[in-house]
Amino acid sequence: MFTKSQHCIIIGASHAGVQAAFSLRKEGWEGKISLFDSSSFLPYHRPPLSKAFLSENHPHEKYQLKSKAAYEKADIDLQLGISILSVQREQKVVISREGKTYPYDKLILALGGSPIIPPIPGIDGSDKVFPLRTLEDVQQIKETLHATQSKRVAIIGGGYIGLETAASLRKLDGRVTVLEREERVLARVTCEEMSSFFQQLHTSHGVQILTQKEVVHIQDHPSKVTIYCSDGSTFTSDICILGVGISPNTSLANEASLEIKNGVLADSTGKTSDPDIYAIGDCSNHFHEGYQTHLRLESVQNAVDQAKVAAANICGKEIMYDSIPWFWSDQYSTKLQIAGLSTEYNEVICRKSSDTSFSLWYFRNDTLLAVDAINDAKAYVNGMKWLKGRIQLDKAKIGNKEEELKWAAVE
Repeated sequence: MFTKSQHCIIIGASHAGVQAAFSLRKEGWEGKISLFDSSSFLPYHRPPLSKAFLSENHPHEKYQLKSKAAYEKADIDLQLGISILSVQREQKVVISREGKTYPYDKLILALGGSPIIPPIPGIDGSDKVFPLRTLEDVQQIKETLHATQSKRVAIIGGGYIGLETAASLRKLDGRVTVLEREERVLARVTCEEMSSFFQQLHTSHGVQILTQKEVVHIQDHPSKVTIYCSDGSTFTSDICILGVGISPNTSLANEASLEIKNGVLADSTGKTSDPDIYAIGDCSNHFHEGYQTHLRLESVQNAVDQAKVAAANICGKEIMYDSIPWFWSDQYSTKLQIAGLSTEYNEVICRKSSDTSFSLWYFRNDTLLAVDAINDAKAYVNGMKWLKGRIQLDKAKIGNKEEELKWAAVE
């Protein structure tokens, strides 16, 4: 299908970039594939960073996405430790930090995102304040924590990353305090019932969760850090971890004059405003055929599925991205599985099997939008199936645990 003289360059070797490289080969791309990443580590899974890799002592090689041999077998030119600083669209080349030029026929931007560093006085330059986004971040956190005796940790941000980190640190006997600016944890992504559940879960495991705590200043000391909040309260810890989210990496695309809007704007195939450049993963604000709007999703599922779609289209197929988004979070022995997007819901129905197994069903009028399932795989599986099929549901049966869940679908 393609001549060997063609070259596809992929910038970013996390879930999206790696999947794109292997999917190109699977779809029949015969030319050269180069995969660039500024990290010197072989590409690795990111979800375990706030979970198993943080709390356990396994070598980082355990979390590799693919072995080195797999890249060699697929004839993928893996270029690690190289930062691409410029994309010259007219010449169709990318330029590295060292000034080396690499020509391309197709370019895939899998640039990911960077942790948000709040503009808090004192945060810059502190050697006790850490983001949690990369393997290097986690290694520094673990080394610093093990070097302390009291193991006091303050986490700024009560989203999923902050809470997962709290759970992992408790396994290391960390004395953890979570400081959340909003009125409740997970306020931007879930309803009050789920926020309340997770707050109680963490409290029962010894985590102190404090809401409506806006951090306004951080003061570094030789062996500790003091955190000041707007209400006058202060907290002293050995280390401070930032868990306030990420922002899409768009500077490279912006300098190349690609269209930017909360990420690199792309259509439902992943194609940007330049027909030879695709954007996938956390950096991509793509058009979703199912929701008929642009979405920027931060999940492994989205990264992998977008990569497959982009690769197929580059290789001549016409496939549009319309996957139902799904997410998960592991905290202690609790597994949360999410299907769909709960944005704009006006009703939540709880189906409760026990205190530790239940599901929340988000509706806008009579339309199912999403399902949050706590230790309830059946609810998640059925919810995903019904979301894909846009099935109308009997709300009374959804909320009645005495009714078989499968009978909730309206014939």
